[in-house]
Amino acid sequence: MQDLAEFAPALALVFGLLVGSFLNVVILRLPPRLEFGWRRDAREVLELPAETGAPPVGIVVEPSHCPKCGHGLSWYENIPLLSWLLLRGRCRDCKAPISIQYPLVEALTGLVSAWVIYRFGATAAGGFALVFSWFLIAAAGIDARTTWLPDPLTLPLLWLGLIAASFGVFVDPVSAIWGAVGGYLSLWSIFWGFKLLTGKDGMGYGDFKLLAALGAFTGWQGLLPTVLMASLIGAVVGGLALWLQDQDRQTPIPFGPFLAFGGWMQLMFGGELVAKYFQLMGMH
Repeated sequence: MQDLAEFAPALALVFGLLVGSFLNVVILRLPPRLEFGWRRDAREVLELPAETGAPPVGIVVEPSHCPKCGHGLSWYENIPLLSWLLLRGRCRDCKAPISIQYPLVEALTGLVSAWVIYRFGATAAGGFALVFSWFLIAAAGIDARTTWLPDPLTLPLLWLGLIAASFGVFVDPVSAIWGAVGGYLSLWSIFWGFKLLTGKDGMGYGDFKLLAALGAFTGWQGLLPTVLMASLIGAVVGGLALWLQDQDRQTPIPFGPFLAFGGWMQLMFGGELVAKYFQLMGMH
């Protein structure tokens, strides 16, 4: 058993690479599926004729293919990281460039999965933390591409956090419930305060739901550190991105990826981070 525990992070790395390949599919295919469903439902409510076009490609059943030429990928073109490197980032059939997103998400998911298991081990906490991390990667990827944080990701993550707390994993149930409530209401209050003052939307409702989910995992005690980390990283990275792209400061920047980062760091290293903060501030 000791030998198996030592190899657990390496096994998590390999499995995480495979999960990362699936997360790429979710990031790219879920938004068009949702948009198609919204249009269909809106036309039904408005009593308009149904759309005649075919729905977008599904997430699970349809095999991977080149988005440019439609070339179906064989198994050896679908090996995480390795296939992208061997193909030199281009489709084998039409030679169109393959987005760097694919290897980046795969590598990130693999490394994060290994880190989670190294931190928590092959335990219930490790299992919950793995799923937590995978949901955050998918949600952050979609938000970065579309500025959406879809309910099919944020709401199951919220329930998963409450389920974990019911077993005493990470935080107790009371802390998880108030973490979810506080996470939602805090950003909801900021949203409406900003809207009343400026007449503009400062963020989306998906941010409220994501912070509620993070609060369910980290408890109400983790909300402030999560938001502080997200705001700090968001200000630095967002400002740098606007400067590099020569964009105006009024350009909206998705907050979801930074919230996801802050929440993940809080779950993984919350106690150590808070202690280090107080130490730097000269507080004990």
